[in-house]
Formats: sequence, structure tokens, C-alpha cells
Amino acid sequence: MTPFHGVFTALVTPFAADGSIDWPAFDRLVDRQIEAGIAGLVPVGTTGEAATLDETEAEALIARCVSRTAGRAYVLAGAGANDTRRAVRASKRAQAAGADGILAVTPYYNKPTQAGLIAHFAAVAQAVTCDVMLYSVPGRTGVTIAPETAATLASEHINIIAIKEAGGDVARVTALRIACGSQFAIHSGDDGLALPFYALGAVGLTSVVSNFVPEACVAMYRAWMDGDTARALSLHDEVADLTAALFVETSPGPVKRALALANLMGDTLRLPLVSISTASDVTLRHAIDAFQFRPD
Repeated sequence: MTPFHGVFTALVTPFAADGSIDWPAFDRLVDRQIEAGIAGLVPVGTTGEAATLDETEAEALIARCVSRTAGRAYVLAGAGANDTRRAVRASKRAQAAGADGILAVTPYYNKPTQAGLIAHFAAVAQAVTCDVMLYSVPGRTGVTIAPETAATLASEHINIIAIKEAGGDVARVTALRIACGSQFAIHSGDDGLALPFYALGAVGLTSVVSNFVPEACVAMYRAWMDGDTARALSLHDEVADLTAALFVETSPGPVKRALALANLMGDTLRLPLVSISTASDVTLRHAIDAFQFRPD
């Protein structure tokens, strides 16, 4: 069994009104996730607005997550870049900060070929000894990791052991599983597709929604893995409208707003992201008001 079984939370980065990192809010966020049974935490990812964090902030967030977690959950640090040299440096810093593994996204904007992806991820894997989870999110980067590419990387690098698949295509689970084998861990990168991903062999979820309702995300995962398919489907249905609302605009705007409405943190974003519109806020509030999670 790989360490990626379970629900991982793609952590938001709380910012104070002046734009600095709100460390007390970050600590509360981490504690709340662990108390809810989240298996892993992912600081400095897309949801954490990694693109607008400088190197010092990114390293500090990873170190703080490691320290606050204190071994109670797996820490998978975002370490992606569209310059391989920067990705290597970020990966080394994440490992030095104590991360258990790194999340390595496909280089964005450059649009490398599959051969370029193999060379890029090989350089990253060779630079560290910690676990490496590949991250395919073509809607953000314009590039998809082919199943054969993932298989090549997994066969040639012992620490490349997983992929976060966020292309919105459930058929990819089967293709990746056949190409890479049963020991290669597949995570759903789309909250709304978590249940069908589990049904096809994915072992976990890297979630945005769990920032807000971690208990519900954990309960659905556990119900499916325990063989209670009716309960898992019921939970999927219960969270569906809320999930849609939390992606009504570009993430993490809506989930930060939801956390702010719950008085858990502020909803400050860094440009070029801005606060969600009034119409989206109304949609989100309605979904939150209608959501009723019924624990076992």
C-alpha cells in the first residue's frame, strides 16, 4: 500500500488583509483537517495560490505545515514550475523542509512534448529521495501526462509512485491503472468525480472541498472503501451541490469565501485573482445553507 490512500486536502493559503500570510489561520486550518481524519495535507499547490507565493513564503508554508502536522498526516508539498531548474530547486527545498513527498505539476505555458515531460520529471525525481506524485491538470497547464509517459517514469524512478489526475475524464483511471500497474497510486484531482474514480481503482482524492467540509469528504471515502456503496453514493449526492458551488468561479476564490462565511479565515486573494462576484456569492450561500451532512 502506498502512502496516498485516503483524502488529501489541497490547502488554501490564508492571507491577512495586508496580503501577508495569516499564520494563526493556517494553523487552525491544519488542525481542523487532521481532527476530521484527513490523511494528507498539500501546502503550496494550485489551491494554495502557489503561483503568487515567493520562494521564502513557499518554504515557510511547507515547514509550518510539517511542524504543525507533527507526523499526524502525510505532507505532500507543491513543488511545480515551468522551468525545470526551478522545479528541481523547489523540490529540494520542500524535502529539506520536511515534506514526505512532492506534488510535481506539468510545466505550464511551455507545453512540452511527452519526451519533454519525461525529461522534466526525471530531473525532479533524481533531485530528491522523497515520494513524487505527478500532477496532470490540462485545464491549468495545457498539457496532459499520457498513461505511457506515467508508466515510463514510474518504471525508471523508484520514487515516482503516484499521479493526481485532474483532467475531468474518468476513463483515464483505467488507462493509467493498466499502463502503470496496481502499485501506482491514482488520486482524483476533481472533487465531483471522486466516487467514480474510487470505483475504477483510484485510491484517494486530493480535494479542494475538504478545506470546508473535511468530515464529509472523509466519510464518503471511508464508506466506499468499507464496501458501503449506498452510503458512499448518498454522501456523493449530499455534497454535489456544494461542490459545484465551490467551483462556481476560479478556485480558490469560492472555497476561501466559504471559509470566511464560516468565520474560519479571511477571503483575501492575491492578484490576478479577485473576490467572487455578488451573483456567485449568492449561489455559494444558498449551497452552504442547503448542505446538511449527516455523520454516521
